[in-house]
Amino acid sequence: MKEKKPPFNDAIDHFNKIEGNATDPSNAKLKNLPKPIKYIGYFIVFFLIIAFLIIFILNVIK
Repeated sequence: MKEKKPPFNDAIDHFNKIEGNATDPSNAKLKNLPKPIKYIGYFIVFFLIIAFLIIFILNVIK
């Protein structure tokens, strides 16, 4: 098991206790998200990439 890192300072420790933040970013299990949320995320990323490419191509054509 990994050892728990000490908090940066007392304010961060208090914030983590009150808000319930994960102390280690590896605790976030992104593969366990519900399917609708995954698909919305994929759509947003795909849309942004396509929009960027369309804008880039239209600027090159002008």
